[in-house]
Formats: sequence, C-alpha cells, structure tokens
Amino acid sequence: MSIFDDIKGKAEELLGSHGDQVKDGIEKAGDFVDDKTGGKFADQVDGVQKAASDFVDGQQQA
Repeated sequence: MSIFDDIKGKAEELLGSHGDQVKDGIEKAGDFVDDKTGGKFADQVDGVQKAASDFVDGQQQA
C-alpha cells in the first residue's frame, strides 16, 4: 500500500464520520475569503463552496 492509498483512506474515513463538520468548515472558509476580499469574488466562492459540499455529500453516500 502506498502512502497515497493511506491518505485517501484516512480522508474517506474523516468524511464518513465527520461530514457535517467538514461542510461547516467549508462554509466558514468561504465566508472568511468573502470577508477578506470584500465580497469581490462572492460568486466564485459560492460555487466552490457548493461543489465542495456536494463532494462531501457524495462521499458520505458512497
């Protein structure tokens, strides 16, 4: 098993058991970026937040 397999396994385990906390962190990180940029990139940040949240949802169902 390579180190990347180990990292992937740990990430999947984290998402499976703490997906809500990960999604909360995604939301907070996006809000932080919006605050620091004065909302200049709000549309892009919102898109990334949605994509990341959808990814977490997909991993939890897998």
